[in-house]
Parts: sequence; structure tokens; C-alpha cells
Amino acid sequence: MSGPARPTPTGRGDASGPAPSAAEAAVEVARGIGVKFHRNESLAPHTTMRVGGPADIFVEAKDVATMTALMRAARAAGVPVTVLGRGSNVIVADAGIRGLVVLSRAEGCRIEGDRLIAEAGLPLAKAATQAQRAGLSGLEFGLAIPGTVGGAIWGNAGAHGSDIASVLESVTVLRVDGAEATEPASALALKYRDSRIKGTAGRSAGDLILTATFRLNLAHPGAVKARLDEILRWRQEHQPLNKPSAGSVFRNPPGDSAGRLIDECGLKGTRVGGAAISDKHANFIVNEGRATASEIRRLGDMAREAVRTRFGVDLEYEIRFIGDWPELP
Repeated sequence: MSGPARPTPTGRGDASGPAPSAAEAAVEVARGIGVKFHRNESLAPHTTMRVGGPADIFVEAKDVATMTALMRAARAAGVPVTVLGRGSNVIVADAGIRGLVVLSRAEGCRIEGDRLIAEAGLPLAKAATQAQRAGLSGLEFGLAIPGTVGGAIWGNAGAHGSDIASVLESVTVLRVDGAEATEPASALALKYRDSRIKGTAGRSAGDLILTATFRLNLAHPGAVKARLDEILRWRQEHQPLNKPSAGSVFRNPPGDSAGRLIDECGLKGTRVGGAAISDKHANFIVNEGRATASEIRRLGDMAREAVRTRFGVDLEYEIRFIGDWPELP
């Protein structure tokens, strides 16, 4: 996921009558760009948790040029727009998302010396394997990240002792004013599971990541492949890969593990409807079948309250709840 970028609709009318609805305005944006659109597209198949209601209008951007055109047009028209990558790290509300939802499928990738240049929609795991084939090391941890390059940068994803900040050299972003700019990684304020693009408390800076350049290290492809295999084995042993999930639910508190705290509360296997805290890793909520987004949220809040009561620790959500959540602030 590249992060929600949701301008506020103008709500203004004109002499001919009231402003069009967000859905109607989104249709005009899609038609103007010339991309195929779908009304009331279920978003559950487009998320790794497999829950979520419909998007008013749903389109796919298969290249950076289409993504850029859609974003510029939507912002100019005041249409609410949400960008999804692989749909990990997010829970879409049962009521869905209003306005325009753009699925990022810009997956171009090339190698230039010790650099890997990738478009934002490329799955990070695929970037890791592309680097391995080119004899480049440094992105192996990406095999454990279920999102895209854009989403991984957005949240400074990390695993197995490394993170995006350690290998990212620069990004090209689309700014709110429609201009493209290339920025060094140092301009993104990357820190633990956060960045300037993501913003604190869920507030987006409005910039959208288009491409990224990673500076890696030359290595023997066989050695890199061995590390990838090691990471895959670890994931299979410790994470519930056979059931839909959104990845780690909570950030780890300083000096501790969210999974350990939840486990110590005896919550492994706890269910709310079709949602369950994984028996394999307590910081994962899995969809056992027919779970709803609201059930996942209630189960997460239950775990937070249990940890707060027993340990006095306030866990912060790592996953994001997006769309129409009437029960949330």
C-alpha cells in the first residue's frame, strides 16, 4: 500500500445545481483518463485480510503514467482517492470506501550497477528476488514483507534486523500540487514503522510515492538465495502464512514484543466471530472464514485492553483502518 491520499471534496455547487457525488465525480475522472472502472467493487479480494466493503469507483493503474494522471485529475476535481497496493497492513471498513480507489499495479523494475530502481506497485518480495538474481544483497528482508515497494517505504517496513531506511537511496514522489520531485531518503524522516509520507497519527502528507531507488551490495547470487531461503523457513515456522491476515497488528513497544505481551495475556486462539488471534503468533489476527472488519477491530481492541490492564502498556496499531468506520473517531 502507498498510503491513503484523500483530499477533501469541495462540496461546492454551481448555477446548474449541487456538486456531483463523490462516486459520480470519480466516474468522470476515470472516463477522462480513459481507464476502465468498476462500480461498487468489493475490496475484500484486494486485501490480504480478505475483508472490506465496496469501493464507490475502482480502477487499476498499470503504470506510473496512469497513476500520475489519475491522481492529478482526482485532486483537481476534489475527489476523495485512496491508493491500495497489495492491501496488506490495512483493514477496509465493512461499509467500504467512498470516492475513487486506485489499485497500484505499476510493477516496473530495473538494475543499474548496485542499484535497483522499482515502481511503487512492485511487491517488495519480488524486488528481493530480482535483486538476488542480479547478485545484489540488502533487500533480503523484503521477502518477509507482504506489501509493495510504495507501501513499504510509506511505513518504513522492516524485518530480520533490517528495514527500508537502511537501503533506500531516493524516491520520486507526486506532490499535492501535481509536480513530480525526486527526494533523497533523508528527506522522508524514516523511523520505526513511520515516515513523513505516512505522517503521525495516520495523517498523510499528501505526497504519493511513484518510484524508488535502492542502493545494495554486490554479492554472490547463491549466498543471497541461501539467506532468502532462511527467511522463508523462519516465516513458515513462526507466522500463520496459511490464513488471511494483514501482517503484524501492533507495533512492538520499546524493548519488548507485542506478540509476547498478548501471549502472556493468554489470548492466543481468542475469537470474535470469524476473526482469531493466531495460535502461531499472537501479534497476528487471522481470518478464520467470513470474518468482518468490525470483528477484527473488536478483537484488536480486546487485546489492547488486556495488555494495558495487565502490563500498563498501550499498544499502538501498526495496521491501518481505512474507509467508512462510523464507530471510529
